[in-house]
Amino acid sequence: FMIYTKDHKTVNIFDPFNYLGPKRKSLIENSWAKIFRDEILPELPVHKLQPFYHSSRGAPTKELYAMLGLMILQQMHDFTDEEAVDEYAFNIKWHYAMNITSDSDRDTYISPKTLWMMRDILTKNDLYTDVFDSVTEKLARLLKVDTTLQRYDSRHIYSNMRHLGRIRLFVATIKKFLVNLKRHHGELFDGLEKEQVDRYISKKGESLFSMVKPSESEKTLESLSEDLFFLIERFKGKNEVASMSSYKLLARLMKEQCIVEDDITTKGKKISVKPNKEVPSDSLQNPSDPDAGYSGHKGKGYQVQVAETYSNNKEDNSISLITHVQVESADKSDANALIPLIDATQDKGLGPEEVLADSLYGGDENCEKAKELGVEVISPVMGRSSNKEINLGNFDLSEDGTVKNCPEGKEPVKTGKKKNRYTATFDIQCCKECDRVRVCLVKSGKRGYYLRYKEKDVRVAKRRIHEQTPEFQDKYRYRAGVEATMSYYDRKTGVKRLRVRGLKAVSFSATLKAIGVNLFRAAAFKNNESGYKDSLKQVVPAFIDRIYNLKEQFLSAAMKIRKISGSSLTNYRFEMKLAV
Repeated sequence: FMIYTKDHKTVNIFDPFNYLGPKRKSLIENSWAKIFRDEILPELPVHKLQPFYHSSRGAPTKELYAMLGLMILQQMHDFTDEEAVDEYAFNIKWHYAMNITSDSDRDTYISPKTLWMMRDILTKNDLYTDVFDSVTEKLARLLKVDTTLQRYDSRHIYSNMRHLGRIRLFVATIKKFLVNLKRHHGELFDGLEKEQVDRYISKKGESLFSMVKPSESEKTLESLSEDLFFLIERFKGKNEVASMSSYKLLARLMKEQCIVEDDITTKGKKISVKPNKEVPSDSLQNPSDPDAGYSGHKGKGYQVQVAETYSNNKEDNSISLITHVQVESADKSDANALIPLIDATQDKGLGPEEVLADSLYGGDENCEKAKELGVEVISPVMGRSSNKEINLGNFDLSEDGTVKNCPEGKEPVKTGKKKNRYTATFDIQCCKECDRVRVCLVKSGKRGYYLRYKEKDVRVAKRRIHEQTPEFQDKYRYRAGVEATMSYYDRKTGVKRLRVRGLKAVSFSATLKAIGVNLFRAAAFKNNESGYKDSLKQVVPAFIDRIYNLKEQFLSAAMKIRKISGSSLTNYRFEMKLAV
């Protein structure tokens, strides 16, 4: 196809939407469509699509700025493909937002295939991240967003896959392989036993696995694992089969769910199913979505990491802008997400100086790495310091981390430091006489009672003490605002339950939906700002007119008094009283 784009920066001489009338025009201009058309549409990275089209040959594409806009608006409003095609054809607000000024079918109609092709290009080549970056950077400049303060959190999301138990997982994976084998290698499929094949492909055989009693589940799993092992071994040496993605899923399922051992009696292989606790969290959850993971806290699926700005100034009504989103499988820990989020925002020029996050993000290692990047992490310390009643935070520590006094005010006999390890030695007799020695961290030795700790323990102890201060609590209370963002993210765009499967497709949807959140917020912010200015334009002149009228009334009253009274001094004093 040949590239076709319009110039969206040149203003039209005549307004093509003037037919709407003042009321409908006002509704559109007060919505997200105005800011999208004026600020976002011309900035979309259409140049990134050049490698996929020809500059001068072939039939012209649909207008590419409008196509990228359509990708955003579909996810922003959580529309199906059919709904998006209808909105593109008939929705005047969408036409206004994407600057579609013609009523012809060429400009206002797209086929579902065109929609699929554009989404496929953006998804496979990760171009949706460029779309997000261009829109975010534009909004940050336009709204003068201060990115020095940010907060991070994650949201669990579900792809369009069925949640399977272990028996159904085995059955679905084997069935997927047999169906693909029959389709691509019919002669090899015909070589399998009909009874074994019908157990997974026929409706009657498949229904048997849905009626398994709990008491028989272990025996059924053993039977399934034997069939799984048989299929893997049967086609192991055939490259045309071993290269199939469905065969690779069989091998992955065997590795994650089963144990293969040598059987001494039969001199063959013995297959057993792993206990549930031994199955890794990144194991296969459904053969239709092999990228999904498992979280013991939230379940199967994916999670999206979100970074957004915030303000701690009550008088500052600035916008909270999502600066970065990152989708990963649900088995990934939030502890590994902090540094990548900081790096990503800094690469865009939207990096923070302070970050609010929950305890999973705020591990000591993360805080130290963030400090090297010039970022302070404000987060509570995870877990408890010790089972002991007296912990390291109860000791009086110097700036360099050495112990000055114990909680009872006793000085150590000797202190030392070797690399990153500290030692404090207390007098034996003094500690023996102490009533709190049983609940203290010190341990008895030959020459005294010893307190041994590391630099990390010092930092963690100081952080625990700082958590109790009003300064920390006043700062950290703003982290709760990101929970509202996550709720808004789901309610407005439907990010929690998506219609797609696979990491790239889920990332595409979640990223463009985050653009939608930013656009909704930007429109509300601009309306509030313009409404405030408009109210000032109405209130200030009225106030000035009122002052002018009072002045005229005052001068008129003063002139009448002068005529009635002959004393100029009295008149002057009376006028002054009126003025006051």
